[in-house]
Amino acid sequence: MRTMATEDVGERPMERTIAHIDMDAFYASVEQRDNPALRGKPLIVGGRPGGRGVVSAASYEARAFGVRSAMPSSQAQRLCPQAIFIQPNIGRYAEVSSRIMEIMGRYTPLVEPVSIDEAYLDLTGTERLHGDTVDTARRIKTEIQQRERLTASVGVGPSKLVAKLASDYDKPDGFVVVRAAEVRAFLDPMPVGRLFGVGQRTRERLERLGLSSVGSLARCPEEVLIAHFGPHAGDLAKLARGEDHRLVTPEHDPKSLSAERTFETDVEDVAELEKCLLALSDTVARRLRKAGLRAGTVEMKLRYDDFHTVTRARKQHESVDSGAALYRVAIGMLHELQLEGRKIRLVGVGGSDLVRGEDEVQLSLFHDDSVERGRRIDKALDLIRDRFGRDKATRASLMDTED
Repeated sequence: MRTMATEDVGERPMERTIAHIDMDAFYASVEQRDNPALRGKPLIVGGRPGGRGVVSAASYEARAFGVRSAMPSSQAQRLCPQAIFIQPNIGRYAEVSSRIMEIMGRYTPLVEPVSIDEAYLDLTGTERLHGDTVDTARRIKTEIQQRERLTASVGVGPSKLVAKLASDYDKPDGFVVVRAAEVRAFLDPMPVGRLFGVGQRTRERLERLGLSSVGSLARCPEEVLIAHFGPHAGDLAKLARGEDHRLVTPEHDPKSLSAERTFETDVEDVAELEKCLLALSDTVARRLRKAGLRAGTVEMKLRYDDFHTVTRARKQHESVDSGAALYRVAIGMLHELQLEGRKIRLVGVGGSDLVRGEDEVQLSLFHDDSVERGRRIDKALDLIRDRFGRDKATRASLMDTED
């Protein structure tokens, strides 16, 4: 009897415990933590007052006025004229994020960062080491708050879908647990647009069918959905029923890294574009080196004043991680375009086909001293910027630029 019982239990899938940890207004919260004068005030990270940039992050004081991430700066200023605008310090945020991810990793090896400020954790099977999984999730939240003086909203559920929706349910500083038996009661009242994969157009089509809530979508016959949305509609119905079997996948290398700049006023001067490309190339190169990566393909992006966007990419014989190397390729692609008389709204540089630094694809046949000197200079600049700030060392040719 005991053997049969053991086999029966083994045939049933173990109920998973997935946590989704989302830092509250991360960029803005780090700035307010580090500068007491900003605490309690409406703060906008990114963009410039009245400019054409976009909001990277907004404090909850600014969000109370309707300011949101990715909103044009000009709109954010109209909504909240008293807001304080500051430029982001990505290096600083990445440093704090790394420590937060390290805290999570002490409790489970299954940590999947989604972005710099959020991650999924699979706590299934950690009970023997850390006790009850819900208590473990709460302990991680508390440790982050004590060590970093930052709050996180945490959702715990049997799947990534439910955990994510739970972390969004009671922000900021929330902690919401949804047991397997409670999933339908939790999901059914939600607007259908809250589901992963339901964008604005899909939401509008569902609403025209009378399917405005997750529960109504879950109850809709699958053949009706397939008739309107095709064969993938079955996946949508499964999500509405809370059926999400995606695994928590530990961190993997990014597929690409890029940086771009939207100009406050359209640019016609090619020399100014070249300087901007150089600054962006240095930024991307530093991120590559910090991640221990090299780019096998260099990309360049240009957006004209009519919003027409052009992208170019060039495969390299030898992968690169220096600003000079990225710039040489990017500037070549820029000069291939017909820019005379054209106004430029945005320019960007990127690297893709990334490989680990030690996994160099092809070494040059002849040793190039200038390349080695460039690498030593890059390393020295990285050390200076890490210690004293990224604005403490730059190229002489960039001294008269804002960024």
